[in-house]
Parts: sequence; C-alpha cells; structure tokens
Amino acid sequence: MGLFDIVSEERDGKNILKIIVASGPEKPYHFKKYGMSEKGCFIRLGSAAEPMPQKMIDELFAKRTRNSISKIKAGRQDLSFGQLKIYYEESGHTLGKAFAKNLELLTEDGTFNYAGYLLADKNNTSIKVAKYSGKTRTDLIESNEYGYECLLKATKQVIDKIAVENRTNTKITAKERQQANLWNPIALREAIINAFVHNDYTNEITPKFEIFADRIEITSAGGLPEGLSKQEFFEGFSVPRNKELMRIFKDLELVEQLGSGIPRILEHYGKESFGFSDNFLRMTFNAKETAVEEGGQIGGQIGGQKDAEIDDIKKLTHRQKEVLKLITSDNRISRSGIAEVLHINESAIQKHLNNLKNAGFIERVGGTRGYWEINLDKN
Repeated sequence: MGLFDIVSEERDGKNILKIIVASGPEKPYHFKKYGMSEKGCFIRLGSAAEPMPQKMIDELFAKRTRNSISKIKAGRQDLSFGQLKIYYEESGHTLGKAFAKNLELLTEDGTFNYAGYLLADKNNTSIKVAKYSGKTRTDLIESNEYGYECLLKATKQVIDKIAVENRTNTKITAKERQQANLWNPIALREAIINAFVHNDYTNEITPKFEIFADRIEITSAGGLPEGLSKQEFFEGFSVPRNKELMRIFKDLELVEQLGSGIPRILEHYGKESFGFSDNFLRMTFNAKETAVEEGGQIGGQIGGQKDAEIDDIKKLTHRQKEVLKLITSDNRISRSGIAEVLHINESAIQKHLNNLKNAGFIERVGGTRGYWEINLDKN
C-alpha cells in the first residue's frame, strides 16, 4: 500500500534493516469476531499484548476520523484519470483496469470517493499562491490560482512556481561571489508536499501558499492528526491523514520515505517555524537577509542583476527573455513549469527553448532529470 518503508542502516558497527510502518488513522483496530470489546482490542505493553480497557476503546473511537476522504462519496461520478495514468507511466508503472479499487479511490459501495475526485482530471479544487509587496497582507501584488485538475499536477505547478520565487541572493567579496537561495530548496519542497499530502480536505479547504517580503508561509488545514503529539511529529512519526494520497505520492517518488519530511525540514529550520492550532498547521520560513558586498554596500539580488542583463539583449523577443529569466532563477525548472508560470502551452515553450539553445544562451545538461546551463555572454 506504500505505507511502509524498509531502510538499511548501520548502528554500532552492525548492518540492520529498519521497518517503518505508518500508524493507522482509525483506531482502535479489533478482531471482527469480538468487535470493539476487551476481547477484540489489544494494546502492546513491553513485549506483551494486553487486552485494551473498555474506557480506552471508547476514547479512541471518539477520536477516530469518521469522515475521511476515502469514505466521502464524490459529488460527481463522471471522472476521468488521464493525467494520473500519465504520471504513473512516466514513473515506470502501468495502471490497470482495476486501478481505482487498487488505489482506494472507491467507497465501499463502488462509487468514486473524494480521494478519487481530488485526483481526477477535472474538479473544483483551487490552490492559491499569493505574493505581497511587504510584510503584511495589505498589498497583494500577485495572485496565482492552480487546480481544477489532478491534485498531482497542481502540486507540481506550485513547486515550480515557488522555485521561481526562490530567487538567488549573492554576496560579493574580494575573492568570490557567494550565492544562496532565499529559502532552502530541500526544506521548501518538503513543506509544499507535506501541505498537499496531509491537508484535511473533508471541509473542502485546500493548502495556502503566501510569499511576503521577508518570509514564506505555507498553511494546511487539519492541525496535528489525532493521537500524534508535537514531539512525535518532530521526530518523524508518520500518521497519514490521507493514506490514499500518501500511497500515490510515494508511488510517484514525490515522497521518499515515510516520516522523513519533517526531520528534513528541521535540518534547516527550527521548531519555532511550525505553528499549530486545532484546525490548521502553518510553516513559516524566514527569507535570508539581502546579501551585501564586502565593505557594507548593498550587493542586491543576483536575480535582479541578471534580469537587467537579459532585458538588454536586443536579439531576443519579449517572450524569450521571460523564459530565460525563469531558467536563470531556477535552472532545474521544467518545460511544464515554465508554461504554467507564463500561462502558455508547452509546445510554444519548446519553440522558445529551441531558439535559446540554437542561439547558445542555454544548454541542457543531464537530460530530463538534469539542469540548464546558462551563458549570457552570447549577448
């Protein structure tokens, strides 16, 4: 089901295999024969399995997630999954005729559930990425809306869009030019995916992404999953709120290892970056300070310097300059990512890329999983 991992590790000079199993969201689990009774429910105490007290059974059942996206029937049943099938094919998998059942996109009576609705080619799910000029929400300068499509595609679009916004700062010293992104790219990507996978969609609330002059805020609905403490959350214990989404994101290698996302973020940002409430989880990453030249003069952002240099290239069209600026901001941006940011189709983007390559401004290194090498000396 994609809800476990086997990891090879070395401890005290010995090779071990660590098996990570995601915690189930619908406790208490029980033997069907005895139901939710002390005969049917058990709890691990040390190396023994003891009968669970009836009071604990009742408390766990009261906290159980009664409305999960797997149990909610989709409002429309005329769903198609062409985009989902393409993503699986690109990852080397083929979805058979029974894919909807195998991926748990159906309710118990065989109709499409809300998980299926989110992953369908067309739906009413909207994801917003807002950008403000200052440190508050008073001056909105850009509002991008993604969605109404397969949630996987929306996720990739948001990743590409924010990667472009994660422009590079530069520090110029007497010996070298040092560069750094506003936010750590690894932590940022993990945070985006975490917001999509663990969001509580049962109230039709979607993740929200907001970019300010000094920070980025990523807000998802749902707060901490039931039964998971803050300490367990930070230590990487995995309690998937949407196990159907987790399984698919893991199949497509958007999620690497269960429970690894939060510890990976904590390698770059402190626990104070996480804000919890009963209904929401917000991650706030402060931007790195504007870099300065040695001696105290403002060095500015290399993105702005490069943009000005690109604007001076007379042989390029306006659209070609836009494409080149995006590649300069993120040399791993995909063709689809450029298309989404500029709101034009991929075939048109490919023509601009071909012209830029023929003119010597860009060169592809490493194929589809590689990056763009940029040469503005062709000006």
